[in-house]
Amino acid sequence: METGTPATAPEEGLPEEGLPEAPPAARTVFGERFEAAVRYAELLASAGVQRGLIGPREVPRLWERHVLNCAVLAEVVPQGVTLCDVGSGAGLPGIPVALARPDLSVTLLEPLLRRTNFLEEAVRDLGLSNVTVLRGRAEEMIGRLSVDVVTARAVAPLDRLAGWGLPLLRPYGEMLALKGDSAEQELSEARGALTKLGAVEWSVVRAGAGTVETPTHVVRVQVGESPGGVRAATRRAKAARADRAGGGVRGSAGGRGGGRRRR
Repeated sequence: METGTPATAPEEGLPEEGLPEAPPAARTVFGERFEAAVRYAELLASAGVQRGLIGPREVPRLWERHVLNCAVLAEVVPQGVTLCDVGSGAGLPGIPVALARPDLSVTLLEPLLRRTNFLEEAVRDLGLSNVTVLRGRAEEMIGRLSVDVVTARAVAPLDRLAGWGLPLLRPYGEMLALKGDSAEQELSEARGALTKLGAVEWSVVRAGAGTVETPTHVVRVQVGESPGGVRAATRRAKAARADRAGGGVRGSAGGRGGGRRRR
């Protein structure tokens, strides 16, 4: 049985099996924002389940499998950078990383309205002043959004994910993709695509070793002077011309920006 400081009283709508107590590792990872992390887990277990963002069977293992699995990614993110979480969904890994690392400026990029609504509510509820919610698809943001680090979890195979994520990076930035035991195999199969997309170095690292029971496998892809390759450079130039004529993308903490789709 897990031990640790009990979570605050769960709100109405939590599944019958309830949310487990936060494990001791949560205090280590989140520090002063531990209570906010507990609140986020409660939101996932209630509104996240009700809106179909988290399966009800995931509630008993929310801490280890989801919240902490994502939060330990903060170990490999450089200090004080800008970060975009592509296909953020319920805020994984973006929100746990933002909770663990208040020095980061985090953008949660998500195309679906029902998910961005949840993200906006969560950001407001948790008081995350270092987080922006932006509605849109990664491929639409090339030339309109530029960050130091891109993160993603369970979005797409690595070669396809790189095609979406690497063009959003600044020169010499990096993509951190959370993968399972197949990380090495995916990386091996995607090397050709990564090279074409401007990647110059890649590896698999383990985050959370010594902190959580099961470390997180992270594919780390670093780019050179041309993130995303030739096509992305062309699209960035075109977007820059358009922005000079009509203004750039805007986003705000807990607010929307960029996307036009409704669902």
